[in-house]
Amino acid sequence: MRHIISLLMENEPGALSRVVGLFSQRNYNIDSLTVAPTEDNSLSRLTVTTNGDDARIEQITKHLNRLVDVVKLVDLTEGAHVERELMLIKVKALGAQRAEIKRTADIFRGQVVDLTANVFTIQLTGTSDKLDAFIAAMGENTVLEVARTGVSGISRGEKTLAL
Repeated sequence: MRHIISLLMENEPGALSRVVGLFSQRNYNIDSLTVAPTEDNSLSRLTVTTNGDDARIEQITKHLNRLVDVVKLVDLTEGAHVERELMLIKVKALGAQRAEIKRTADIFRGQVVDLTANVFTIQLTGTSDKLDAFIAAMGENTVLEVARTGVSGISRGEKTLAL
């Protein structure tokens, strides 16, 4: 099962390396990873997406909590949350295809951010499933390049990941 683990960690050199090293040493896979400073410059928020059963996720969280750099941790998938991912996708757009690609992008609430005579670059945000569905709708022969940010998530309502 897919889990989104969000954690606050010290904004120090090597902190991210230690978290990623923990996953590598224990043979856990990281599906996506995003990290950026928070409103407190001494802390960064890291969001990691991984797969595993409840026992494996429990082990991951226990190991992460033992790291000195990790201040606080939450498994967002345990409760109500909002998640988004950003994707830039470059697609072939020739002739009559151009209108169909634009229509499909509009259906998925995407924006054309760059275009040439033969290529559209489209920006989409949403869940990973939505972005995967857009890629499938474009078809293999149309997609030239894809860049995705990875999942960012936050709990719904009053629940916060703060000190």
